Amino acid sequence: MSRKYPVRPIVGVGVVIFNNQNVLLARRGNPPHQNELSLPGGAQKIGETILDAAKREVFEETQLQVKIHAIIDVVDSIERDPNGKVIYHYTLIDVLASAVGSTIPVAASDVTEAIWVKLDDISSLTIWSETVRIINIAAQMQKKFS
Repeated sequence: MSRKYPVRPIVGVGVVIFNNQNVLLARRGNPPHQNELSLPGGAQKIGETILDAAKREVFEETQLQVKIHAIIDVVDSIERDPNGKVIYHYTLIDVLASAVGSTIPVAASDVTEAIWVKLDDISSLTIWSETVRIINIAAQMQKKFS
């Protein structure tokens, strides 16, 4: 199924990973949201659980291994063309995770940059409002796992 003008939503995963008071963000190398910072993540593959997809996507994009702690929320990302037809439709399941081992991200796969950003700086960045909302929820949740 094509990701552009799909016939049904594509299930994806976003992963919130904290390192002290920093959160990991990845700069997208492909549409949608190309060149924008967002959570590491991507589309679920057939036969793969959402948690396995989260681990795989983080590793592919940042070379980090993670432990998944919890599901944060589910978000719909829908973009339409000027005629109102859906260009992209993702149902994103966001999860909270922590790095296991190294915390030095290396941009790989379909991201051009993987960086730790201070939580206090998130609101000043040009990123999707839903990403900011998910990070804020995760920041409250992660206190249980630290």
